[in-house]
Amino acid sequence: MKIFRTSLLLTAAGVLVAGCGADSNHTTAADSLVVSSSWAKAADSGMTAAFAELENTGDEDLTIVSAASPGAGSTELHEMVAGDGGAMVMRESESGFVVEAGSVHSLEPGGDHLMLMDLTGPIVPGADVSFTLTFDDGSTKDFTAQVRDFAGAQEDYAPGHAEGVDHSG
Repeated sequence: MKIFRTSLLLTAAGVLVAGCGADSNHTTAADSLVVSSSWAKAADSGMTAAFAELENTGDEDLTIVSAASPGAGSTELHEMVAGDGGAMVMRESESGFVVEAGSVHSLEPGGDHLMLMDLTGPIVPGADVSFTLTFDDGSTKDFTAQVRDFAGAQEDYAPGHAEGVDHSG
């Protein structure tokens, strides 16, 4: 009986130690991101853009490396840069969007935004469009954006980033 009790106690102690060793406080990049004020620009076909406030509530910088939406054949992370002649043009971001620790990164007309390309159908005012953001650690964050009419933000494209150009490669 004493051997049985000793074995039972050793087994229980092993389970407790194993449980204590597990990293139950592990968080992903997606856990630290809060998406608010999200919206997308209405469009019948072709391309449109989506915007939001991205708040990093964590202690480390977050890097968003891609986005996807069922409302588009492809979705890109776009940035505004000075083109030839100094005019601001939009292009796909090669390094993704960095949301610094404890800060807010705005996706807005005339600035960084999500570009929906090859729309799968009309994006109409009042509807919702869903998105998935992917981080450099592989984690993902889903959110929805309400569609609005918006006449502004008629940006120019950097060379090679015009409508109809294959952005996949």
